[in-house]
Amino acid sequence: MELQKDSPKEECGVLGIFAPGEDVARMAFFGLFALQHRGQEAAGLAVSDGQVIRLQKDVGLVSQVFDPQTISKMEGNYAIGHTRYSTTGSPSARNAQPFMIDTQYGTISLAHNGNLLNAAELRTQLMQQGVGMSSTSDTEVMIMTLACSKGDTWFDRIRDAIQHWVGAYSLVLLTRDQVFAVRDPWGFRPLSVGMLPNGGGHVAASEFGALRTLGCVACREVLPGEIVSLSDKALTVYQALKPQSETALCTFEHIYFSRPDNTWGGRNIHQVRQQLGSNLAKEWPVEADVVIPIPDSSIPAAIGYANESGIPYNDGFIKNRYIGRTFIEPTDSLRKQGVALKYNVIMENVQNKRVVMVDDSIVRGNTTGPLIQLLKQAGAKEVHVRITCPPIMYPCYMGVDMGTREELIAAKSTTPEICQLVSADSLAFLSLQNMMAAIGTDKGYCNACFTGRYPLPVPVGITKNGFELPIETQQGAAKL
Repeated sequence: MELQKDSPKEECGVLGIFAPGEDVARMAFFGLFALQHRGQEAAGLAVSDGQVIRLQKDVGLVSQVFDPQTISKMEGNYAIGHTRYSTTGSPSARNAQPFMIDTQYGTISLAHNGNLLNAAELRTQLMQQGVGMSSTSDTEVMIMTLACSKGDTWFDRIRDAIQHWVGAYSLVLLTRDQVFAVRDPWGFRPLSVGMLPNGGGHVAASEFGALRTLGCVACREVLPGEIVSLSDKALTVYQALKPQSETALCTFEHIYFSRPDNTWGGRNIHQVRQQLGSNLAKEWPVEADVVIPIPDSSIPAAIGYANESGIPYNDGFIKNRYIGRTFIEPTDSLRKQGVALKYNVIMENVQNKRVVMVDDSIVRGNTTGPLIQLLKQAGAKEVHVRITCPPIMYPCYMGVDMGTREELIAAKSTTPEICQLVSADSLAFLSLQNMMAAIGTDKGYCNACFTGRYPLPVPVGITKNGFELPIETQQGAAKL
């Protein structure tokens, strides 16, 4: 059931735990719960007791995939987990993570956040070697590459495998008696590690919030190109690949993906979003009576806009947080309600008022208009839309599902044209310069979705579901 706000779709969340003497499966469940916002299509968990790895995964939310009986059977000191939004491969059970295979070195399981640009090439090479594939996910390509890698230890094999991977990957790997956390040399996707109290082990996760949920202290980000091992030999860190001279952290972690309590690139997400709103008010002021956010990621930005502009802040929309997560399709009459199923307007807060509606982004443009219509039906005199990032004009190939360029409204329409299409009284996007000023730097981030300047060459013809159709091998690469 597709009733999501018109923002880039979630990425994925990964989690790895070593906690001797603890109920690791139960810990992992709550860690994944803290990462649920990063993906709601599927969830999975693999646990090792030092001898056997047990795996449970399926489509659905964390609370739908796991129950007390399942968790009680997953005993061990080591675990990895995943919450999924598909970026390569369709949202099906066979693409749910973690993946698990038997190798000549023992059983391994892997969960991944990101997207390999050369996955199709690597997949072809593996199949030419006689390696069979059971999914359409680049994560399976990664685990099969690891199984074929050379080295005396898993450290060595991981180091060998990542020499061949091009693109975004923050991953966790589970062996019989170790958990590894690995991050690509560009640092596209987030990955952090923290220590459990009283020497109780370590946790790796996509966000600090999951680490704090599990009580971690001394948290830090896994650096680009690092391999970190969590085992009974304590935390081991190895710089396996030299970091790129200029990193390419995803700007959308600040704009939309991360929870407000997360830290990304050394900056607190809530503070950055509030500054985005403040800069937006400076760049695009307007006479109005109230500032309202589109919940939830835009709330700090709306607060920042209100503080800077002096226009009062108030809630305008109430969000039904669960309607978009049901597998029951609405009736035809309810479907016509569209976003009204997910958002209700507090009429008294907008009636007879000029409204500034703050949102994080406009991707396809399919919900902004209906939201404006809801406000005007509730009696708003004017609706002025303010967006906390520049127009999205190019697709992402590094692990964010923004659709194709043909689907991006800003790639085919000017800002005045979009304003007219969504029936806003005015529409303005934050400039790239002022967006980066809010983050506090003008380098080290990937802004390809705004500029078309990708940090590394993008293979010709790459698509999200490219493995699911017969494809011809593309030779060479090109920037879009």
